[in-house]
Amino acid sequence: MTRVVGKRAARRAELFDQLVGLFLDEGFAHLTLDDVAARLRCSKSTLYTLAESKDDLVRAATVHFFRRAADEVEEALARVDSGAGDRVTAYLEAVGDQLAPASARFMEDLARMPGARGVYEQNTAIAAERVRTLIAEGVGAGEFRSVSAEFVADVVASTMVRIQQRDVARATGFDDAQAYRELAALVTRGIAR
Repeated sequence: MTRVVGKRAARRAELFDQLVGLFLDEGFAHLTLDDVAARLRCSKSTLYTLAESKDDLVRAATVHFFRRAADEVEEALARVDSGAGDRVTAYLEAVGDQLAPASARFMEDLARMPGARGVYEQNTAIAAERVRTLIAEGVGAGEFRSVSAEFVADVVASTMVRIQQRDVARATGFDDAQAYRELAALVTRGIAR
């Protein structure tokens, strides 16, 4: 029985990985469940084992994407054993790297669909809190000038929301990955001793 459950879980994870890849490449608003099933070479009933509707499927795929991305970002941060500035930079650049495969169409669809947008907003809030913690650690260690970590994190969160809502892309032409790299440079240089 355990082997069957393990195979089901593996197949489910594989389907979500394929689904995320499809959505990142092409977006999702224009796709029907029939389109998705055909592209993933599965039945619609298989998709219904993942979620009850297209909106639920998109939300679940978005959760899957951000859960995997969060793990990758934390792994990238764990590899940095140098100073606080390098850790903030590594964190924000890793966020950008995780968003790099996302097409403009995916990001636009994400901004328009409430369930998926909510997942992005929640992950943005978590990332901003992580940045606040990293900055506070750097201030405490004397590596950053004395700044309010809460204020800097609030500015970072505001920028992250603007990135998420496509405002930065419209204003600068930057994709999300570029925007996060620029944000990392701005923050670390702005609070450096």
